[in-house]
Amino acid sequence: MPESVKVIANNKKAFHDYFILEKYEAGIELFGTEVKSIRMGHCSVKEAYIEIRAGEMYVDGMHIAPYEKGNIFNRDPLRRRRLLMHASEIRKLQQKIKEKGFTLVPLQVYFKGSLVKVEVGLAKGKKLYDKRADIAKKDIKREAERDFKIRNV
Repeated sequence: MPESVKVIANNKKAFHDYFILEKYEAGIELFGTEVKSIRMGHCSVKEAYIEIRAGEMYVDGMHIAPYEKGNIFNRDPLRRRRLLMHASEIRKLQQKIKEKGFTLVPLQVYFKGSLVKVEVGLAKGKKLYDKRADIAKKDIKREAERDFKIRNV
């Protein structure tokens, strides 16, 4: 039976600022009230980034709003959260990000069955002219779709 995937948060800014070379799936260590808040859709990864420290992977800047009925059990919305991956995968990623220009960014947060997962992207930063070229391509594509729609009406 295939697992259901429900996307909670996307990081569109990452696709604008970086070339995404590889994608990985990681679990995330959360507390109960954080999971309840994520189920309600109160999660943002727009300003988040990923660090590897002492052989463990952490996501910083990921905002999970406090659960409204959580009272004393709520945690800091921007606290550092540990990502769960195999040690061999973490070592492989650590070697890749030592190269100049590479970084790890969270691309999306989603439920896979009942588990919260984070899609991690190995990314290389875009230069300003790369961003301009992407915007120009999108504009051309949008114009072509608009023309096609007008002709078919």
